[in-house]
Amino acid sequence: MTDQIRVKKINELLKREIGKIISQELDFADVLVTVTKVDTSSNLIQVKTYVSVYPKKEEEKVFNFLNRSIYFLQQSLNKRMRIRPVPKIIFEKETEVEKAAKIEETIETLKKK
Repeated sequence: MTDQIRVKKINELLKREIGKIISQELDFADVLVTVTKVDTSSNLIQVKTYVSVYPKKEEEKVFNFLNRSIYFLQQSLNKRMRIRPVPKIIFEKETEVEKAAKIEETIETLKKK
């Protein structure tokens, strides 16, 4: 039980810190990049970081840039965190936001009928 609480707290901290690093230290002109959730492995070795990009057409460019900047991002995170080991960042595309938007669209369409 305490391990689950620890991982949950670490997830919240990592989400906040990775989001700050991306928004403050990387330059994305005219693109909104949001860390929507993180999922840290139970052994704290890696953290899957789910990222949402708007507009959607820029998603591929953003993910390429994030993956090219992974060393810089990891080093920035290492300096900010007091835990050891600091989990290795892995970026994933957020799909839940798209699903929610489609559901919302369907609900609105049904309301109009």
